[in-house]
Amino acid sequence: MPPPKYKRILLKLSGEVLAGELTYGISPKIVSDIAQEIGRVREKGVEIAVVVGGGNIFRGLAATAEGMDRVSADYMGMLATVINSLALQDAMERMGTHTRVQTAIDMAKIAEPFIRRRAVRHLEKGRVVLFAAGTGSPYFTTDTAASLRAIEIGAEVILKGTKVDGVYDADPKINPSARKYERLRYIDALNQGLKVMDATAISLCMDNKLPILVFNVTKKGNLMKAVMGDPIGTLVEEGL
Repeated sequence: MPPPKYKRILLKLSGEVLAGELTYGISPKIVSDIAQEIGRVREKGVEIAVVVGGGNIFRGLAATAEGMDRVSADYMGMLATVINSLALQDAMERMGTHTRVQTAIDMAKIAEPFIRRRAVRHLEKGRVVLFAAGTGSPYFTTDTAASLRAIEIGAEVILKGTKVDGVYDADPKINPSARKYERLRYIDALNQGLKVMDATAISLCMDNKLPILVFNVTKKGNLMKAVMGDPIGTLVEEGL
């Protein structure tokens, strides 16, 4: 079997992925399945960092729309990402995959603070590093946190694991004739308002020429295919 295409990756997972078919919370089965997929990729020698959203537990923007203070709501969302990261850490550790959780907000009882050089050293030692609590500042999404951390650790690609198999020009659930993009330029994703990542996250990737691969992470074997460079999902990069 050929070697993996990427040596160091950042996997971005939405909180909704961890919920599975639930409308709220964490599905232990889904978390276990994703942990197994990550473990298999780690066994290939790939260095893996993970950023998980918190939308399955708390949505800051939704709460803001209901009148909550935006800063307070965003901090609550950051704490939700810590819960998800600890759940994923637990599942991976039980399967024998060594991990570290690093948070952008200090909480020494349960996780390390984010220190870039320490994170890189963990990756070099074969540990999966989970970056939690977003950027540590309100008004920034976990997409932006993923882009920022990926650039800081020198990842070769962001693998954005979702429940859909790529980026479409319309919502495929609403429009059956929606067209899937195999490849896409950053600028086109921004100009067309496509739901790849938020504008700040895409702009960060564009400025640093960091490709984004959007794919369905819930399908068994897809994470391995993405790492091996198999044609899967939608690749967002500089040129076509």
